[in-house]
Amino acid sequence: MIIDFHTHIFPPEVREQREEFVRRDPTFAEMYADPHARIATAEDLSASMEAAGVDVSVALGFAWREQEVIARHNDYLLQSADQSDGRIVPFCTINMAADATFVAKEVERCAAGGAGGLGELRPENQGWELNGEAGERLAELAAEYDLLLLFHVTEPGGHEYPGKEGLALGAFYRFQLEHPELRIVGAHLGGGLPMNAPEGQVPVIARHVYFDTAAQPYLYEAAVCARLADGPFAANLLLGSDFPLLSQKRQLTVLRTALQDDDTRAAVMGGNAARLLGLL
Repeated sequence: MIIDFHTHIFPPEVREQREEFVRRDPTFAEMYADPHARIATAEDLSASMEAAGVDVSVALGFAWREQEVIARHNDYLLQSADQSDGRIVPFCTINMAADATFVAKEVERCAAGGAGGLGELRPENQGWELNGEAGERLAELAAEYDLLLLFHVTEPGGHEYPGKEGLALGAFYRFQLEHPELRIVGAHLGGGLPMNAPEGQVPVIARHVYFDTAAQPYLYEAAVCARLADGPFAANLLLGSDFPLLSQKRQLTVLRTALQDDDTRAAVMGGNAARLLGLL
């Protein structure tokens, strides 16, 4: 089974009314104001999965600021998953800086509707502190409804690009240390955490933190994935493409080339994710 743990889909009206959403949301504007920036729908994702041979995709929400837009996007994610015959797993979006009552009810609604988690979470873009009261409420909700949390994690250094900022590596590291009861995914190889984790903390991190390969060709050499897959985080590495930013077919080709061992390749490209999502 091949599982892509990091894809993005939007309601069709977001693509059709791009300029309106650019005006309304600064984070969306940063990433999608360029008309060449691709915005995909569920139909686009399904077509990509068929072409690339992907069995299941995790479809992520976006770090909107407005409650109304959040609810509409979540509606679309849940509906798309419901119509996918199990091939799309929805991760809904939330803004912990929004009204606390709305947040609690929206998380409850999404969990009841079949959401597997919340993400892609970008606290800094929405103006709330992960390691503060809002982050504690998020942790409580995730534990109550048994939801995975998937964070965009910013790698220190490197080149600048639209959407790079979202959650500092240090804040992500602290949050996962303080919440070992949660199942957490760090997008984009966790901002480099598995390559730089303090040796004494590796067993703790490996028990509950996972790392997807989203946008890896733009950020790290493929050899990094091979090294991680041969180390203490072998069971924590997840295929992620960041579709439509990167095609699923391209990311699969990169990993098939980088991971030479058949068992390792099967684990990274689906086995680890299937276990995490409860699909085994």
